[in-house]
Amino acid sequence: MPFFSNPTKEVIATGILLAIVIFLRIITAKFIRRYAKLSSIMEHRTNLVIKYIHILINILAVVCIIVIWGVQKKDIFFTLSSVTTVVGVAMFAQWSILSNITSGIILFFFFPFRIGDVIQVHDKDFPIQAEIEDIKAFHVYLKTSQGERITFPNNLLLQKGITIVKPKFEDKEFTD
Repeated sequence: MPFFSNPTKEVIATGILLAIVIFLRIITAKFIRRYAKLSSIMEHRTNLVIKYIHILINILAVVCIIVIWGVQKKDIFFTLSSVTTVVGVAMFAQWSILSNITSGIILFFFFPFRIGDVIQVHDKDFPIQAEIEDIKAFHVYLKTSQGERITFPNNLLLQKGITIVKPKFEDKEFTD
């Protein structure tokens, strides 16, 4: 029991850090949910962004714990450089996945179109005019007026010019 009766500064600092992490996770989740509610963003998109931000907070907390417990700087540098090298090689092979996730977060916070809007993608080779059905982490589901369903990568929405067409497609009666 001497460990609990005489806490060291590392234990106290770790406890404070964990309290800060919990507080940050709660506050960021509330802030993002409030933003999503005001912007009429769907709940599953909101949960996805919250998950990404919680992962970032957890990674920063692990780095802080490593520093608090006094791991040698050369050991930290060696470990981080090794992990960064492996992750870098893996992500270079999968750069489009990382690009689409980043684009999904940017679309969540900063782009003016929403699910239900009809957009026109200005692409020289394959122009598209379609209604946004859903926005996921990697891609957007579009539906044309002819009923075609198109899966469009998020990173291309940031690279191409987009026009928001105001009227939504009307559901047409199919008659013979």
